[in-house]
Amino acid sequence: MKKVINLLLLSGIFFLTIGIHQVSAQKWGYIDSEFILNKHPDYKLVQNELEALKAEWKKEAQNLEREVKEMLSTLKAEEVLLTEEMYQERMAAIEAKQNSAVAFNNRVFGINGQYYQKQTELLQPLQSKIFDAIDKVAKRNGLAALHDKAASMGLIYTDPRHDYSEFVLEELGIENK
Repeated sequence: MKKVINLLLLSGIFFLTIGIHQVSAQKWGYIDSEFILNKHPDYKLVQNELEALKAEWKKEAQNLEREVKEMLSTLKAEEVLLTEEMYQERMAAIEAKQNSAVAFNNRVFGINGQYYQKQTELLQPLQSKIFDAIDKVAKRNGLAALHDKAASMGLIYTDPRHDYSEFVLEELGIENK
């Protein structure tokens, strides 16, 4: 019985040692996705389109807010001339307009709003290209893991010789100037 336990213990230590050596022998690297995105010419086009949409929608939201303020100031000016019933009708119209403005902001700029959806739609093809390039670079260089410096808060220090961002740019056909 003692021999079996010793044999199991020795074989466990042996396999654990082999596993540790295999893990430490794996090659890893990192990229900076923010750096890569900023270097990609299509990203600037996407950003410009998103900014134009954002400005348009922001203007609509501001117009709705301005209309509410105008309705409130008109109500204040005419308040003494209105009956209670007329006053309540106008307040209800103002509240409806305010609710409409809030609904517009939520629909456009809220979580999963139109702006977010458009951003996802425009960035998806670019992200796919970059991911394909990252995949090719990782396979070509025999990397077991490739971390994103821009997205990972867990990287405290990175040695520049493990930075594969330039290789990804090269794979995308982008010159780093």
